[in-house]
Amino acid sequence: MDYSLDLYTYRVSCTVMEPDGKGPFRSPGLRAVKSTTLFRAVNPELFIKPNKPVMAFGLVTLTLCVGYLGYLHAMKENTQELYEAVDSEGERYMRRKNSKWD
Repeated sequence: MDYSLDLYTYRVSCTVMEPDGKGPFRSPGLRAVKSTTLFRAVNPELFIKPNKPVMAFGLVTLTLCVGYLGYLHAMKENTQELYEAVDSEGERYMRRKNSKWD
């Protein structure tokens, strides 16, 4: 077997004999490279073909989660119950309401 790695384009290919013995052919990617089961389990993205519908679903889900967290943060900022207070010198400032338990 002849393993080659092109560092400029990050392509890995492996030259393997065809099953009928006619000659060598090049297999793209890491599927033909010998590797351990642990390496394949830890790095599945190198061996599994990309699934576009699953990627789109994940992207939409992640975007909605981040948007919902932003919405919750904005609502928390709006419900801090600020009011305008006047100090002893007559200056006005914003103050957050607090309960008698604080």
